[in-house]
Amino acid sequence: MELENIVANTVYLKAREGGGKRKGKSKKWKQILKFPHFSQCQDIRNKIEINYKSICQQQPIGILLFRQYLETIAACKKYLGFLDAVVDYEVTPDEKRLHVAKEIYNTYLLPDKDDCIMEIGDDCDAVSERCRQVVEAAQTPSKEIFEECSLGVHQYLSGESFSEFQKSMYFSRLLQWKWLESQPITKNYFRQYRVLGKGGFGEVCACQVRATGKMYACKKLEKKRIKKRKGEAMAFNEKQILQKINSRFVVSLAYAYETKDALCLVLTIMNGGDLKFHIHNMGNPGFEEERAVFYGAEIACGLHDLHVNNIVYRDLKPENILLDDFGHVRISDLGLAIEIPPGETIRGRVGTVGYMAPEVVKNEKYTVGPDWWGLGCLVYEMIEGRAPFRARKEKVKREEVDRRVREDQETYSSKFSEEARSICTELLQKDPRSRLGCRGNGAKVVKAHTFFRNINFKRLEAGMLDPPFVPDPRAVYCKDVLDIEQFSTVKGVNLDPSDDTFYSKFNTGSVPIPWQHEMIETEVFRELNVFGPDGGPSPDLIEYPPDQEPQPQRRGFFARLFRRRGVCADTESSD
Repeated sequence: MELENIVANTVYLKAREGGGKRKGKSKKWKQILKFPHFSQCQDIRNKIEINYKSICQQQPIGILLFRQYLETIAACKKYLGFLDAVVDYEVTPDEKRLHVAKEIYNTYLLPDKDDCIMEIGDDCDAVSERCRQVVEAAQTPSKEIFEECSLGVHQYLSGESFSEFQKSMYFSRLLQWKWLESQPITKNYFRQYRVLGKGGFGEVCACQVRATGKMYACKKLEKKRIKKRKGEAMAFNEKQILQKINSRFVVSLAYAYETKDALCLVLTIMNGGDLKFHIHNMGNPGFEEERAVFYGAEIACGLHDLHVNNIVYRDLKPENILLDDFGHVRISDLGLAIEIPPGETIRGRVGTVGYMAPEVVKNEKYTVGPDWWGLGCLVYEMIEGRAPFRARKEKVKREEVDRRVREDQETYSSKFSEEARSICTELLQKDPRSRLGCRGNGAKVVKAHTFFRNINFKRLEAGMLDPPFVPDPRAVYCKDVLDIEQFSTVKGVNLDPSDDTFYSKFNTGSVPIPWQHEMIETEVFRELNVFGPDGGPSPDLIEYPPDQEPQPQRRGFFARLFRRRGVCADTESSD
C-alpha cells in the first residue's frame, strides 16, 4: 500500500517539475495547436466581443498583438512608452516614486518634448498642470497621479488605432488564437495524476494539459451525486462565479468540460497546502506577524476582487486558503459564494461554525460584512494559533459556539502587536455597521490599516513581493492517496436526456483569459506567434483569390483521436 502512494507521488512530482526539453508538452503539441488559415476563422468575428476594453485591456493575447501592431507605427510608440512608464511607476517603491514621476512628466507631458502625448484630448493642458503641481511639490506623489493621462491615452488608442488594428494581420492572428481557444475540450486534452482531495460532489485530482505542459487541479462533480442532492444550481453557480473572476488572489477556472459520469472544473493548482495545515502542523501553532501580514494582505486583495464583481464569498477559513509553489495564497472553493445585485442584501445561514459572522448566525440580512469578519478570524488564528471563538479540537456544541460569536469578546495574548490587535478588533465588530471594511470604501480602508503599513499593494498586486515562506518543491502537501476516503457508489439515481440541457450549459470548454495566460506562460505564444519574412504575413495570413482559397484541412489521426469521446488517455505512453 505504501508503494502505491510512493509511485503516485513520484509520477506527480515529475509532472510538476516539467522536465525534459518539451517541459511537459506532448510530442504532437504543435499539431494540437496548429493555426487554421485565417479565412477559416471569420465566423469567430461574430462570436466574440470586439471592443477596445475587452481585446486590448483584458485579454492577454489581444494585449500583446495590439502592442505588436502599434510598434509598427512610429507615431504610436510614444503612447506605448508612456503606458509602460506608468505601469513601472505604480510599482515603484515609495522612496523612488517622486524621481520616477518627474522623469515621466519631463518626457511625456511637456509640450516641447518629441514624445509629448498631450495633444490627444481637449483637457490635456489642465491634466498636465495638475501633474506639474504634484511633481514640483517635492512630496511623494500618489500612485494614481497619471491615471487621468492613462485613461486619455487609452481613449485615443480606442479610436482610429483600434479600427486600423482590426484590418491588420495582427487581428487576423488574434482570430486564429480565438479559434484555437474555442475548440471542444474533453478528458483527452489532459493527463490525469493522483487524487489530491475531495470536494462536495467528487474527487479533486492533479492534471496536465498535453499541449502545453501546464498543471491544474481537476474538480470532478459526479453527475449522479449532483442529481441525488439536487445540487445543479449550486454546481452551476460555482462555475459561473469562477468563470467571472480573474484575480491572482482567487483560484481561476481554466476549463469546464464533461465526461460520461462527471462534470469537471479545471482550476489553478495550488501545490503548497492550505493555511490550516501550515498554522497547525508546521511547528508551534500560528505564524510570526510578518507572515500573517503578507497572507492577510493577499486575502484582502482577493476579497476586493470578488466584491467589485458583487460577489460575497461567505466561507473564509484556513482550509480554504491555499498556497502555490512560490508561497502566494489564493481563496479557493467558491461553492457558497453568491452574487448580490448592487444595492440589495441577502439572508442565509451558510458557512462554517466558528467563522460565521454574528449577522449570519442570527439569520439577518447582509452584504459583504461576513467576508471582513472572516478575514478578522483568519488574522487572529494566524497569530494566536487558534480560532477566536473555538479552540482547535475543542468539543463544544454548535449552539455554544454561535453564542460566543454573538455575545463574547475575543481575548488577545502577548502574541499580538498593537497593530494586529487593532485590526482584529475592528474586523471582529459584532455590529457590521461598525466593522472595518463595511463603513464605506471597503477593501481600500482595510488596506490602509497600520497592520499593512509595510505592504506596497501595487507591487503585491503585480506579484512583485516575495512571500515570507516558500513551500518545499519536493513535498506533496496532501494526504496519502489511500488515506483520502473514497466516495460511495450513488444508488437509485438514473441519468436521462432531460439532464443534457444542464450539462450542455456547464460544458463550455476553455475560459478565455486563463487559457491565454497559459499560452503565454508556457511559451506556446512565443513559439507559434511567428509572422513572415521582414515582418510580413505568414502563409496562413495571406489572402487568396476566391477560387484559390485553401480548403479546411482534414484532421489527422492523432487530432481525431484527441477529439473522440470515451477514449482513455490517462497515461503518457503515446507522448
